[in-house]
Amino acid sequence: MATTTVAIRCPACATDLRIAVAPSPPTQWFPCPHCGTPVPAVVPRDPPPLYSWEVLPGLYPPLAPLRVPRWRTRPAVAIALVGVVVTAVLVGALLTVNVWNATSPARYSVAGTVLEEVGGGRWAPALGATVVLTNDRGVSLSERVPANGTFLFLGVPSGGITVNATLPGYAPYEVDTFASPVYNAGTTGIGLRLVPGGPENTTTEVLSTFPNMESFLSSVGGAVALLGLAAAVAGVAAVATLRRDRLSLGVVGGGAGVALPFALYLLGLAPAFPLAIGGAAIAGGFGAFIVTIRAAELAQTGPAPGPG
Repeated sequence: MATTTVAIRCPACATDLRIAVAPSPPTQWFPCPHCGTPVPAVVPRDPPPLYSWEVLPGLYPPLAPLRVPRWRTRPAVAIALVGVVVTAVLVGALLTVNVWNATSPARYSVAGTVLEEVGGGRWAPALGATVVLTNDRGVSLSERVPANGTFLFLGVPSGGITVNATLPGYAPYEVDTFASPVYNAGTTGIGLRLVPGGPENTTTEVLSTFPNMESFLSSVGGAVALLGLAAAVAGVAAVATLRRDRLSLGVVGGGAGVALPFALYLLGLAPAFPLAIGGAAIAGGFGAFIVTIRAAELAQTGPAPGPG
């Protein structure tokens, strides 16, 4: 019977051995000539260079246990998504309360000074100028400016307020402002400066992005709706992440948080509700963290395989 030479290493003294093995049995034992330890030799089953080897129990040392990372992205992303939900709900509740309070009846005093340019960079009280105030309900009040150049309107209701000053030979000057129990763009200390010209040279100064109460309530209501939608999307993504690690849903939920501060800013709420913008910025920070982590993981793993 033909024999086959195999190269093995003694597990005790690490001596390289070349042993001639018979075709059977499959596993044969030979004493190491150096240390006397029995060494198993497995008969090759396929011709060279293709071999299939059997690993004998206890012949090789066990592998070291796998090291599990201490920091896992899945719980962190889930917590961040919950942070987006909680922040969006709190900011939405804050804005809802402010919408309710904004509709409360209130009255304001609108006061300021009208000056006219007299040349040489000098200004003087615009004696005889006419100041017309138009409130949110379309009601107009007028007043002629006295020698000190001041004007005062009392009992002006909440909403958009337009103050217009005119004087023959001078270009009109108009100021648009807004007043409510939750946001006041300025109703006192209004300065109207008249320069030589005509009606075609009218100067308009806008102190508020809200021309009337309706636009104010619409902007705040739209912000509350967006906050609720973002909270719902982030909540679904948080539940899905806890039940199964879905990277794409994490990106969507984080993106909803990132969009919140930009949406509130575009709705013109920054000067009216800086606290709400700050809360939305916190949600945006959570969202940016989620999008960064999930997008990086998605880029590494690639999209999930389709059916079939």
